[in-house]
Amino acid sequence: MQTDFFRCTVLTDRLLRLEFSPNSNFDDRATQVFWQRAHGVPDYVVWDDAKKLDIKTKNLQLSCTKGSIKMIKRSLMIKVQDTNATWQLGDDNELNLMGTARTLDESDGRIQLEKGLISRSGWAVVDDTRSLAIEQDGELYPRDMDLEYQDIYFFGHGLDYKQALKDFSLVAGKAPLIPRWALGNWWSRYWAYSAEELLLLMNEFKERRIPLSVCVIDMDWHITETGNDSSGWTGYTWNRDLFPDPQSFLGSLHQMGLKTTMNLHPADGIYPHEDQYQRMCEATGMDPVSENPVKFDLSNPDFTAAYFPILHHPLENMGVDFWWIDWQQGSESEFDGLDPLWWLNHHHYYDNLNRKPGPGLIFSRYGGLGSHRYPIGFSGDTIVNWGSLAYQPYFTATSANVNYGWWSHDIGGHMHGIKDPELFIRWVQFGVFSPIFRLHSSNQPEQERRPWGYGGEVEKITREYMRLRHRLIPYLYTMVYRSHQDDLPLVLPLYYEWPDEEKSCQYADQYLFGSELLVAPFLGPRDKKTQLCEKEIWLPDGTWFDFFNGTEYSGNTVDVIKGDLSQIPVFARAGAIVPLACEGDVFGTGNPSSLDIVLFPGRDNQFVLIEDNGEDLVSEIMISQLFSKESWQIEIHPAVGEIDHLPKQREVLLVLRGIENEALFSGSINGEWVDLKSSYNDSKNCMNLSGLTLSPKDYAIVIVKL
Repeated sequence: MQTDFFRCTVLTDRLLRLEFSPNSNFDDRATQVFWQRAHGVPDYVVWDDAKKLDIKTKNLQLSCTKGSIKMIKRSLMIKVQDTNATWQLGDDNELNLMGTARTLDESDGRIQLEKGLISRSGWAVVDDTRSLAIEQDGELYPRDMDLEYQDIYFFGHGLDYKQALKDFSLVAGKAPLIPRWALGNWWSRYWAYSAEELLLLMNEFKERRIPLSVCVIDMDWHITETGNDSSGWTGYTWNRDLFPDPQSFLGSLHQMGLKTTMNLHPADGIYPHEDQYQRMCEATGMDPVSENPVKFDLSNPDFTAAYFPILHHPLENMGVDFWWIDWQQGSESEFDGLDPLWWLNHHHYYDNLNRKPGPGLIFSRYGGLGSHRYPIGFSGDTIVNWGSLAYQPYFTATSANVNYGWWSHDIGGHMHGIKDPELFIRWVQFGVFSPIFRLHSSNQPEQERRPWGYGGEVEKITREYMRLRHRLIPYLYTMVYRSHQDDLPLVLPLYYEWPDEEKSCQYADQYLFGSELLVAPFLGPRDKKTQLCEKEIWLPDGTWFDFFNGTEYSGNTVDVIKGDLSQIPVFARAGAIVPLACEGDVFGTGNPSSLDIVLFPGRDNQFVLIEDNGEDLVSEIMISQLFSKESWQIEIHPAVGEIDHLPKQREVLLVLRGIENEALFSGSINGEWVDLKSSYNDSKNCMNLSGLTLSPKDYAIVIVKL
């Protein structure tokens, strides 16, 4: 609906676009943040007369007095039905639950976050006036609107925070899938490794039975001693002293089952020492005889057209799988209003996506609202201390409020600070239950990230957790699909499920980890006398179980949990179903040949396990349970969709937690009884049932008498 100076676009029944223009000049183009506004229009009612405009949807009521643009702005009000809150232009949203930030560089605790899309007041506002426009050719253009033009999005979702993310994704695009292998363990260190040293290190991880899926190669892969005015941070030419045969080196990493990313600092441009200098000069109209650097400038079409095919694609053809874009040079560019980080992320992501089958991937800092379209996030160079670790669970969960779900932190911290084996273990435990697990540190010799570098106890604990991370991939990859399809990040604050509970905001370092688990990591040192760590936690309403040993807890309570160095508090909902790869499958990240399905009692539930071939074949296997005081029935349904990517036969182990005694049981496959075998673990309140060998089209039922 439009008056002389104001236009309101009803995008959903809780999301409105508000434009103000003194010349009635409104803008229908896509912008950097909001790409897709043309969707089905929800029901709404309009009252429009000479003096007033009212618009009412199911959840919102807008009212404004007509007249000058100043009068409209002064009188405009929107009421949110769910919370009875009323918003006027310029109101400060003190109850906003915040979003995220560009980087944690040099932080050792809390930092200032941008505001997010949800608020306990029931409304949030995004001012998109300064975004650049995206035309049909995919290029960016200045908005060139009237001086007083404003473009505002009003999110009036009450306490339905999940719907706020869904509506945001409707108009800003969905979070894409990420590759399955990205969910495994990454090794990274800012260190001048040679090819031989790095290959030996990767082999040592394998020999010590610690799985990895990604090898990150920091900046010393390229020439850093340039002999000219270049700082050496930017580079595209292999350092042949360290990497005499780059293609063979990258091929060896691939033979080990490792994907590879290399560090990229593009800001300094291309200097004469680079192998690519001559071609970049020709592409951008420069005279190479001048030996002037080719300036990094993505606002220059000639530079942008040459940037990928000359500088990056040849390296990718050697075996580089994706790029770590390490941009720290600010938000200004030659193009007024363009943040070069956003443009880098946008171009790099789509270049990676279009050059190979399957999901795209980059690794870069957060470039502002809309960056959920360009995973994965690099959170930056933190100080190595307890304060840095203690902040990261909150920071990670709160980022969901802008649908930014795939942060990768420097596990162990980056620089300075302290060398503390206990801190390292606690960081690893949090890392396993975070979106992306990546060991990393600076080039300070005292910063050790090899698990065996701290001695036998640390190695043993770290090995078990890094193996658990790879076992969790079937569960995690299903959550990748949930993020893409249902607009729910892997890590969510508790208030997404319990918005009316004050404690869901107070206990801000606890978070939901997918659909089944709640994590409350230990974030401080142990008591010196007891050698135990203590943490006060809040468990929401319902029944909860310790994920590792099946201990039952009543919900809606505050408890003090104690744990030794090997423990992290992780809780499963009553009825939770968590599929894991078996112990024998931890050195791969593909669809496992054997599954351990961990189940918890207390209620009916179902979990749809999603698997694919990394490209176009997708299957869904429903795992369901019916629970009563007398019996516990588990069903594994036939796969739906394509099945060629699944194992022809798969061993399935049922792990029943929270069961006090070994019980009678029976099982069938496609109606034929099978001979199951059981084992019971008293210390874990756990009964294991083995003997199920299933093809993708089999239907299994197991009944346990309680």
